[in-house]
Amino acid sequence: MQKTEAHFFDGLTAGRHEVHVALSDDRQAMLITGDSLAEPLRWSLMDLRALSDTSHKGRLTLTRHAETDDEAPRDPARLVLHDPELIAWMHRTRPGLFRRDLHKGTWRKVFLYSGGALVAAGLMLFVILPAMANTLAQIIPVEREIAFGKVVTSQMERVLGRTDKKSLRCEDPAGRAALITMLARLTDNREMEYQISAQVFDHAMVNAFAAPGGQVVILRGLLESAQSPDEVAGVLAHEIGHVESRDATRHALRTAGSAGLLTMLIGDFTGGAAIALVGEQLITAAYTRDAEAAADLFALDMLASANVDATGFARFFDELGDLQGIEIPAYLSTHPVTAERAEQARGFAQTQSGTRPILNKAEWQALRAICR
Repeated sequence: MQKTEAHFFDGLTAGRHEVHVALSDDRQAMLITGDSLAEPLRWSLMDLRALSDTSHKGRLTLTRHAETDDEAPRDPARLVLHDPELIAWMHRTRPGLFRRDLHKGTWRKVFLYSGGALVAAGLMLFVILPAMANTLAQIIPVEREIAFGKVVTSQMERVLGRTDKKSLRCEDPAGRAALITMLARLTDNREMEYQISAQVFDHAMVNAFAAPGGQVVILRGLLESAQSPDEVAGVLAHEIGHVESRDATRHALRTAGSAGLLTMLIGDFTGGAAIALVGEQLITAAYTRDAEAAADLFALDMLASANVDATGFARFFDELGDLQGIEIPAYLSTHPVTAERAEQARGFAQTQSGTRPILNKAEWQALRAICR
């Protein structure tokens, strides 16, 4: 390689040195000479690194690998090449030219810091946030909880397919009247912490779910799969049990906190993804075994107070259980169905007397047709 002109910056002063560069006789180093340099410099070709942040394609800025206290272990000096042939030769013969150098032990630190961050996130998600959610669920004002529940319910509807032009809320007058009759029968003469708002969404999923603040949603698919209004009444009473125990609020607060943490990590500072996740998680909410057992007992007590035969509640679980291995509906996957739970409801029904259907035939048909 012939000697060629270049510019050199020592990294210690602002001055620019006009220099010449050439390969050493052993072709293992680049020799840098210039009148303003105190002495010729020898930069090993193995140590040469190119700066990737230069925007000028007609030049190549070089430095060299060196142990320093800087973030990148590189010599502060810079050599700027302008000769196209030399630049092409450097690209062609120096495969490590754009290598990123790290201090010894950097990857170990990265793994340690990453592990610490994961542990901290895990503590937040699985220990701190659940504890905070349990506390907040007990102290949040009911008015705030109701407002929160309405927002979450609206988001649930969007998750299930609502568009700006099409609402999923079923509003057939006769069907709404039948649903109100069922709800009134279940809640009459009971001290309720919430004024329950029940509605039906036009969706084929076999599911029902509770949202904070007394919001309960039944999906059309559940009405179509049920054989009697007493079955629906048992499911509705079960979801009301989750509302009264604030299970839905606790779950929503925990999900909101977790989603907020995760969306901050992924850079969604608008919170849109967090709200969407709350709605989606409540649709598929899988409560603890204790919470499910408590909701079952609440439902049986509510059915007894309303003089509704609990056999329908047991039969609903039986019908869901028969679908295992064929097509598992959402209610089966989020509310664990066991033979013991069905037997509990059936055994409870044997102790009842003086029961009567919660809806008459006309009301039941109207409720099933509420989305038409």
